[in-house]
Amino acid sequence: MADENTFYRAVPVVVWGTGNMGRASIRAVAAHPGLTLSAVIVNDPAKVGRDAGDIAGLGRSIGVAATDDVDSALGTLDGAGAVAYAASGELRPDDAVVDITRALAGGAVVVTPSVYALYDHRSAPAEMRDPLAKACADGGSALFVSGIDPGWGNDLLPALVSGLASEIEQVRCQEIFDYSTYDAEDSVRYIVGMGQPMDYEPPMVAEGIPSMVWGGQVRLIARALGVEVDELRETVERRALEASVTTALGGFEAGTQGGLRFEVQGIVGGEPRIVIEHVTRISAACATDWPMPPDGGDGAHRVIIEGRPRIEINVEATDEGGNRAAGGNATAANRLVNAITWLRTANPGLYDGLDVPLVPSTYLRTVAEEA
Repeated sequence: MADENTFYRAVPVVVWGTGNMGRASIRAVAAHPGLTLSAVIVNDPAKVGRDAGDIAGLGRSIGVAATDDVDSALGTLDGAGAVAYAASGELRPDDAVVDITRALAGGAVVVTPSVYALYDHRSAPAEMRDPLAKACADGGSALFVSGIDPGWGNDLLPALVSGLASEIEQVRCQEIFDYSTYDAEDSVRYIVGMGQPMDYEPPMVAEGIPSMVWGGQVRLIARALGVEVDELRETVERRALEASVTTALGGFEAGTQGGLRFEVQGIVGGEPRIVIEHVTRISAACATDWPMPPDGGDGAHRVIIEGRPRIEINVEATDEGGNRAAGGNATAANRLVNAITWLRTANPGLYDGLDVPLVPSTYLRTVAEEA
């Protein structure tokens, strides 16, 4: 895929999409000494021509103007480099796969959080996986799909923490999240179902959807632990708001959904041994008996190893003015962007969260040199 000097040259990177993940990806590329931002692709005409530094909230110009010309943007890679594909794939997974396939076939490494079925590519449908594998072979490229949850919060982190235990009874990964400041109102109201009547079925927890999104993560953990999952089970619980609340997203009425909690359980030997759990609210006042972040804040990712010893790890990240949703997005974007230099030297193909090492950051050294 690349000659022995690839790692030592700045890899050109196109960031495709400038939403929550795209902004974080621009910041990650701009900070990385081994990468250079070559183009930014936007869908919103109002963003065309804006400097990427302005879009990403860097407080400075970085000399790259956003464009909606995909051909021109990908042309800046000249058959190499990488694409950080941050365009949403929740409601358009097929379109996202088409975009990703195009970049791979052109020779670019692609890192993306946008297609849930590919987080564990080994269990992805063949009709999705095989064309991507062919594009990698044709382009001499690599694809890494990951995020935070699903993503490092329930593949790399639990696998790492499990190595600190001698006996394991259960691995539980939790995302505990307050959606009140999450900058994706349609997703919050219509996919998660916050503020909807209690007889509304949120698409996020429609039968089979949690297993489709998080089942691959259960299987990744099982693979790391050397066990087989017999089956996947889902549990769902919803809570209504006892009082109306007003958030950054607007009003949510009493009696509508204010909390959603669900699990995807990996059954091993008849017991739920690997569990991915989400505890979500639109207000901290809802479902106060459910798990909360240790400091009472608006978000945390937790891994619990029930065994000997019992181990609990809580990760809390903030960005964009102390926002934990933005902090979580930043960790996911950084995990992906930091993997680009490794992927440029890897064999062509599809990679998952256990395949790709956690590459130590070089940002601290860079900041120290500039100081």
